Amino acid sequence: MSNKVEVQTRNIRLTEKIEEYVNKKAGNFEHYLPSVVEARVELTHYKAARNAVDRNVAQITVYGKGFTLRTEERADEVLAAFDLALDKMQGQIERYKGKHQHGRGDGRSAAEAAEPIIDDVTGELSPLVARKKKFVLYPMDEEEAVVQMRNLGHDNFFIFYNAQTSKINVLYRRRNGSYGLIEPELG
Repeated sequence: MSNKVEVQTRNIRLTEKIEEYVNKKAGNFEHYLPSVVEARVELTHYKAARNAVDRNVAQITVYGKGFTLRTEERADEVLAAFDLALDKMQGQIERYKGKHQHGRGDGRSAAEAAEPIIDDVTGELSPLVARKKKFVLYPMDEEEAVVQMRNLGHDNFFIFYNAQTSKINVLYRRRNGSYGLIEPELG
């Protein structure tokens, strides 16, 4: 890959300052991952976004031999969104390298491969699963689950037993404020 990154904009004027900043920061992906072939950055401004934090979106896509990595972040400033997406991309690259360059066949399980965590208070090793929680699931419908999620102050997700389908479901809040429903199936 050359050090030039393809930069696309929507509802934003692509200035030399923005293009230089993006190329300087994102132009060295092949340094971290030599098999990178192409990198694209898309910067978008949404005038009608309700929340100022959601107005500027930066999406980074890195193409390589046999893989595609993509991140998207939002912020009130376009370059701030780009910086957040870049940090997230570097994390994805590290995870990708860990999975593919070091090999999977070293014979260790995921629990053995995890680094030990030392408790700050006692100085002893913490278990891999630090907390287990049990709770009673009461049958309810999706609307009641939304009400319960709000009443309990759960911001991200709520697990409930769906009375209509007789299955355990996960209700979650989406980025735009609406709700999503996960209906697990055994494979």
